[in-house]
Amino acid sequence: MISNKKVFYYIYVLRSDKDNNFYVGYTKNLKSRFEQHSKGQVSSTKERRPLKIIYSEACLSKKDATHREKYLKTYLGKQFLRNQLKSYLTG
Repeated sequence: MISNKKVFYYIYVLRSDKDNNFYVGYTKNLKSRFEQHSKGQVSSTKERRPLKIIYSEACLSKKDATHREKYLKTYLGKQFLRNQLKSYLTG
């Protein structure tokens, strides 16, 4: 039996309540990955908890997700995020 279920890769942005900085990552399971971040199981965010997911996108391939993640970590990518999240960030 062939499964027609699509596998998505998620790019996500976390915001630290501790330092207000962003963390950008990607995963196949957003819920599970966020739980890992929240429990302190991810070294890069462990000391920055508590965290909130403030943005996510779905991609159809890992290649697209890694490319998008790298872009969002660049200067232009950070500007894009600030524009997308303007109303959230300014209250």
